[in-house]
Amino acid sequence: MDDRQPDASRFDGHVVIGGGVVGAAAAWALTARGERVLLVEQHGRGHLEGSSHGATRIFRQGYTDPEYVALTTRALALWDALETSSGTTLLDRTGAVDHGRPEVVDAIAAALADAGIPHETLTPDEAAARWPGIAFEGHVLTHATAGRIRSADAVELFLTLAERTGLVELRFGSRVRAIVDDGDDLTVTLGDGTAVRTASVVAAVGSWAPTLVGDVLAGRGAVLPAVRVTQEQPAHFPSHLPDEAWPSFVHWADGDDVYGLLTPGEGVKVGFHGTGPVVDPDARDKRPVPAEAERLQAYVARFVPGVDATRPTFISCLYDTTPDEDFVIDRRGPLTVATGFSGHGFKFAPLLGELLADLATGGEPLPRFAL
Repeated sequence: MDDRQPDASRFDGHVVIGGGVVGAAAAWALTARGERVLLVEQHGRGHLEGSSHGATRIFRQGYTDPEYVALTTRALALWDALETSSGTTLLDRTGAVDHGRPEVVDAIAAALADAGIPHETLTPDEAAARWPGIAFEGHVLTHATAGRIRSADAVELFLTLAERTGLVELRFGSRVRAIVDDGDDLTVTLGDGTAVRTASVVAAVGSWAPTLVGDVLAGRGAVLPAVRVTQEQPAHFPSHLPDEAWPSFVHWADGDDVYGLLTPGEGVKVGFHGTGPVVDPDARDKRPVPAEAERLQAYVARFVPGVDATRPTFISCLYDTTPDEDFVIDRRGPLTVATGFSGHGFKFAPLLGELLADLATGGEPLPRFAL
């Protein structure tokens, strides 16, 4: 028993902090390997306070960077395997379309070609004839392997599959108050005053990483990149068109980039990428900035004619963004950390779970995502 933490109980397994998609996927990946897991989450199951909530997310392979394209291929194989093994549909293959700045769209086309991923280039008029709900400009590219992830279902499935192993304990409504570095172990103190001592903590805490694990990492000679936490405000707009008319889409615009996809039953979600105000994740008002709301509606009125731009339903979510928008997935001693998913991490969820399970059981990080 640790003299400094006399009430700490020993846990011979992995304490996963965070019950969003990354923590849930890590718990699933660890328990699938026969590892014991205690997952603690400050909010309720399926909560709306972080970056994982909502019914849909985009899956796309359209990156300019070949390393990310390769990672999407690995992730897609895992999504497919997860659907097969669970009998659950998680990915609707609507296809995706990129349009806008030629230098970006052409670089995506080149990266897809190099990876052997089928794709098609179109003129704006050809694209508008195929997808009348969207107005296109610049160069246009589509690939059929993309679509939308049933994101809320995915988070719940990861948790459920972990539970079915009998190797996980889930504690929701359990905030981590402190993490103390005890050398080979970490002591995790929870809001109710109880403490757990373990040789492995997986902090899949997104926007909370700087305050929760920054000091522990610094004590081990590692520094998180400057994670910028912002409150983003996409909105759902009522569609004039049938659901089948909507691909996922990204507009590489002159100015802020824009993404969109249908959320069945809610409308077409459209948002600017990473433009929201910097916030404290524990003290945000969730209200859209009026000028930005007007700017989004003006964009939608011009470029998304298949919806009613006058009737937005705004959504609030968090981005945890690194300066280069790369992820942070690494380990120092008993602490594995995952943060900086920068608004594009959800599509990789089952792969992120595997990467974190690798690290927590002694593997090496991908160099690109290392501290």
